[in-house]
Amino acid sequence: MQRRPLPHSEIDVSRVGLGTLAWGRDVDQNTSRKLLKAFVDAGGNLIDTAPTYSSGIAERLIGSALRHIVPRESLVIATKAGLSVDEGRQAIDTSRVSLLRELDASLERLGTSYVDIWQVHAWGDAPLDETLSALDYAVSSGKARAVGVCNYVGWQLGTATAWQLSSETRAMLTTAQNEYSLLARRCEVEVLPAVTYHELGFFAWSPLGRGVLTGKYRGAPVPETSRGASPAFSWFVEPYLQPRCDAIVDAVTHAASGLEVTPEQIALSWVRDAPAVTSALVGPRTLDHLKSLLAAEDVELPPIITSALDDITGGPNELREL
Repeated sequence: MQRRPLPHSEIDVSRVGLGTLAWGRDVDQNTSRKLLKAFVDAGGNLIDTAPTYSSGIAERLIGSALRHIVPRESLVIATKAGLSVDEGRQAIDTSRVSLLRELDASLERLGTSYVDIWQVHAWGDAPLDETLSALDYAVSSGKARAVGVCNYVGWQLGTATAWQLSSETRAMLTTAQNEYSLLARRCEVEVLPAVTYHELGFFAWSPLGRGVLTGKYRGAPVPETSRGASPAFSWFVEPYLQPRCDAIVDAVTHAASGLEVTPEQIALSWVRDAPAVTSALVGPRTLDHLKSLLAAEDVELPPIITSALDDITGGPNELREL
């Protein structure tokens, strides 16, 4: 798998990353180990996780795999802090004390002395300088090689990046992470231009449109084994099970048929190769699905297909012209 340099760091990441949102809930230990081994064997190295994923179980599964399946140096581990979920309700605490407490807990669960990329999971109410000082400490203490932010809108990302750049004593932000797919192109308006201007790395989460772009939900009841039917994740999928999304899914399916590939390979390739994207994060729950996604390594969308998909999902991507 091709790798891309992460700006302002000595880290290279695979252009597709392995997400662990479902690990510990829909993905058991045995399956998680098979997924990770197959991913690394294919040349992947970026694995994305968070304390909120199954209440820390995802991080524990990664830690177990590091002891038994893959060596620590084979992975670029990205985790987060600042967001918790209690009985379905999200709570954000980006205070320095809370963030650093979460970092230490993540390191313990992962069984490592450092993470490669540590990210603030969401914008919070704590003073921004306090939040970002936690990132400074993480880097200066050696507990994180690089730092970034997740789910910031354009002005938040620009403000945070500028603050860190205003002093040489602060840790430079290296990554931004936001949802990005053919069903969610909002970050092209402000986030990706900010990423480009500040020369940050960008991780795109849910490039398959929360699974909807695979076509599994087309013209039929919600599949019983899908996330859309899961009490834990139905809320996550439901926004894209609307009539307005049908034409986009149909276009992706039609393109896949014409190129003799799968819809998920079309959706993944479009995001993976979009301007400013460093890595697209996927979260397969089965080995067969992972193998299908890994096969997208050989898929390169013809410009005419890319342009057509741009047009049907909101218009040209202006960053393609830069």
